[in-house]
Amino acid sequence: MAEASAPRFVAPRAPSAPWARQAPIEGSSSGATLGGVRIVLRLEGLVVLAAAVAAYMHLGAGWGAFAMLFLLPDLSFLGYLGGPRVGAIAYNAAHSYIGPVALLVLGFVGDVPAALALGLIWCAHIGLDRALGYGLKYGNEFGATHLGRIGRADPW
Repeated sequence: MAEASAPRFVAPRAPSAPWARQAPIEGSSSGATLGGVRIVLRLEGLVVLAAAVAAYMHLGAGWGAFAMLFLLPDLSFLGYLGGPRVGAIAYNAAHSYIGPVALLVLGFVGDVPAALALGLIWCAHIGLDRALGYGLKYGNEFGATHLGRIGRADPW
């Protein structure tokens, strides 16, 4: 019984590097990526943006079309008029790499330059979003993404 009431001393832990932190326990977090993993995912987005722009330049397609179509995936925000769940589904459909990679394959295999150009513009858009920290959305609220919260924190 005396052992149960004795004080327990816990050795202090040295702060770990952000990329070496333990992943959160399931159910204890919003599911957002943390630390160094988040940094790597944002850097990947930057690399995708740079590669897509370089490939687009090599393709020789017009920059006017690039400028006009670059923000097209953001029309998926209109899905939020149907609520956060519908909005997240629409946003994630327009901001995952499934669609643009399918267009790139179609453009490459089928020799369709317009599909290649559209796929590269779409990849560039997603890459920029990821580099800026805008991740895929969870259905509970707009600000909850796989790369962490976005937007202002509630001051209250």
